[in-house]
Formats: sequence, C-alpha cells, structure tokens
Amino acid sequence: MAVIQGATGDWEMVIGLEVHAQVTSNSKLFSGAATSFGAAPNTQVSLVDAAMPGMLPVINRYCIEQAIRTGLGLKAKINLHSVFDRKNYFYADLPQGYQISQFLQPIVGEGVVTLDMGEGVTREIGITRLHLEQDAGKSLHDQHPSQSYVDLNRSGIALMEIVSEPDLRSPEEVAAYLRKIRTIVRYLGTCDGNMDEGSMRADVNVSMRRPGEEYGTRCEIKNINSIRFAQQAINYEARRQVDILEDGGAIAQETRLFDSRKGETRSMRSKEESHDYRYFPDPDLLPLVLTQEEVDAIEATLPELPDAKKARLIADYGIGDYEAGVLVADRVRADFFEAVAKNRDSKLAANWVIGEFFGALNKAEKEISISPVDADALGGLLDLISDDTISGRIAKDVFEVMFETGKSAADIVEEKGLKQVTDTGAIEEMIQAVLDANEDKVEQYKGGKDKLFGFFVGQVMKASGGKANPKAVNEILRAKLGG
Repeated sequence: MAVIQGATGDWEMVIGLEVHAQVTSNSKLFSGAATSFGAAPNTQVSLVDAAMPGMLPVINRYCIEQAIRTGLGLKAKINLHSVFDRKNYFYADLPQGYQISQFLQPIVGEGVVTLDMGEGVTREIGITRLHLEQDAGKSLHDQHPSQSYVDLNRSGIALMEIVSEPDLRSPEEVAAYLRKIRTIVRYLGTCDGNMDEGSMRADVNVSMRRPGEEYGTRCEIKNINSIRFAQQAINYEARRQVDILEDGGAIAQETRLFDSRKGETRSMRSKEESHDYRYFPDPDLLPLVLTQEEVDAIEATLPELPDAKKARLIADYGIGDYEAGVLVADRVRADFFEAVAKNRDSKLAANWVIGEFFGALNKAEKEISISPVDADALGGLLDLISDDTISGRIAKDVFEVMFETGKSAADIVEEKGLKQVTDTGAIEEMIQAVLDANEDKVEQYKGGKDKLFGFFVGQVMKASGGKANPKAVNEILRAKLGG
C-alpha cells in the first residue's frame, strides 16, 4: 500500500484500471475489414466501418471466442446471455455517432488476477467484467497547419475492455497488474499486448482517502500506453489531489490526460456518467446466446497459464520463486528454459538462461526466435560444464563466441583448446610452483592470514590459463597448506 504523507496526515491511493486490449483477429468486430498494424490511412475501412447508410453489423464469431478465452484466463464467469448496446457520443472519428459496446449485460463477469509482488507476497485484484466493443477511428492533428484529418483504419476493430475493482493501492501494484494482464492475453493469443502500437492501453482511475475511510472522488487518466507512464501519472495525480484536499478544496470528477514530456496530468473534460451516454440495446444485433458446451469446448483448448506454469516449474525443476517468475513472464521464455533444462541440472539451466542468455539477447536487442544460440546449443554448453570438460568461467567465454558466430560449444572448445585440466598430478605441479614462488605469503597464511587462500587460487588459475578444475585446485591447495 502506497501512503502519501501530507501536511495533515497520511493519504491512501485507491486505483482501478480499465484495460483496452485489441482482440487478435484478422478482421474487425462487425465487418470483414483487415486489422493489420501500420497500413496507410483509410485503406482498411469497409462500408460498415464508415457508417454508410443501410450498412448492418455482422458479428465476428472468432472475436467472441477470443473474449471467452480471455475471460476463462481471468478465472471469470462467462455469461451465456449478453447484449450489445449503443453508447452515444459524438467525435469526429466516430462515424456512427455511437459506439457498439456492452453495458449491463457483458459477455464476461467477475474474475480475479493474482499479482506476485516478490518475496512470496501476492495480491488478488478483482475483475468487475470484460466487455467487447468496437474501437473508434483516429484524429490526426499534425498533418496540416489548420485542419485535422481522420483515419478510420481502427474504426470497428474489436476491443476487450477489462475493468478491475478499485483494489489497487500503489503504482507498483498497477505495474504488476498490467504486466500480468499482458502476460495472460499473450499466453492465450487473444491480444499481442503491444502497448507502443496501441493494441493495449489503459485508463487509470485514481482517488485519495484517509486510510480506512470511504472512497474519495476519482479522476480518470485516459489512454496511457506504457507501464512506466502509468506509474508516473499515478504518482503525479495522487500528489495533485492531496495538495487540493489539504488546502480545503474538493476534487472535481473529470477525465484527464497524461503529458509524458512534462510528467503531469491535465484536465481534458468533465467525467461522463453512464446516463450521459444514453445506452440502449443495439436494434441491429440480437442478444448473444451461448451454450455451456460451447464455453467448455473453448476452455479445453486453453494453454497452461502463467500461475499454473510457475507452480509447476517450481515443483518439477526445483527452481526458486524469483527464477520461475522471470521465466513465466513470457511463454516463449518458459518454453526455451524447459527445452534447455530437459534431462539436465535445472538450477544450472535456470541460472544460464536468466543470466548469460537473456543478458546477451537484451544487449543485442534480439528476440529468442532469432537468437544465434538455440536451446539445443545452450544445452550442449551446459553438458560440457556438467561433465567437467570446461569450467563455468571458461563457459562464459565460450558462450560469447557461440553468440557471435553461431558455432557449437564443442567445436569452439576443440578449436581453442579450452578443455579443463582435471589431471590432479598436473594441477598439483602448478600449485607447488605457485607456493614455491610465494613462500613469504605461505608463511603469512599459516600465521592466520586466511584471505590469502584466494590469492593462491587466483595464481594457480592464472598459471593454467583458467583451465584448471576449480574444485580440484581448492582441494589440493587446502591439503598442501595444511587444511
């Protein structure tokens, strides 16, 4: 819980989110127009999307199935009877003068999302509902010095609006919530979660109250397209409201925008209530009626979801909560780890995948799908560590070459002569040479200067070119130094 300390005492944040997730589908919610990102303006617009007279919406069955899949992934109730309504408002980029949405009878009801806040701490955030609606077009104000243009490519694209309960209490929880929602829809394949492309964005509702008191007046911050911006907007808005309240003022219920350049919110318009939109059932669309058998058939196709996968990785592979959390954050990451860990030391695999492998990918700005080191190749490197062919330190050098060249670990080790020295006789000779060259330090060590042991180990490893088996070096060195 984030508490803001004001001049008159503590204040608590109360936050609810409306996440707009674009349904992954080849066509729009009520027309056959394409949905691909980046098309030239107004090239993906049907007569239905442009609201030409006499055009009637025809529901996209696949979008319905995608909404049901998402609802099941949110552990939510699927409503077998739902209704599409007209939400009336007037924007230049809304050709009909209304949006087809859902209000009192959405397709998905109450659910829950579990957040992992680290160190074994979890938070359950309630889902109020998920409803389907069509997107509006886009007004372009920077194309002409005195005119605004309208691009209707997004008009009619299917959106899932996922509405949370006001259960969130800090920007950190909001970040965790958005990441979790994004992970779930990506696992399900129902939304790509790309906030920078606008296919997932959030409206953030923020109010302040004294801890334990009734909810305060909320303000809604619209269309936030990054997790970092969401956190910044909440911090700014919370402080703004506290300053007003402590000065004896009242919070105006309104819709605000976040200016990412200035790091502040600004007023957009007074907040509409549901009656302002004059909702009524869309006369062109019959109620949507499902059967439990249809829902069960969709549920049978769901993949293993993040929470279940995390619990299984911990149980089956013996890795820690943190490592499992990092791996299941992305389905491809988790699959890669399991391929590397198969029939191998799973903790070693987790350390290498999360550490060296992910680090190299981030540095090179590459996705796993185009990595020059695949799961088999990384597994081959770990095999060489496990059978003492190379040391862990040498393995890091080998991995760098693998990532640069795409060569196998075995070939690199052979070419460069990097096989680990495990011959205890040879290691003993190297150790004796180091001790003979540092007799004064040997005396100091025996006199109680224990930290010199690391010096001797370093000298032996240096003499061997890093190829001496570290375990053997430590054991033989301790024996020679008298324990």
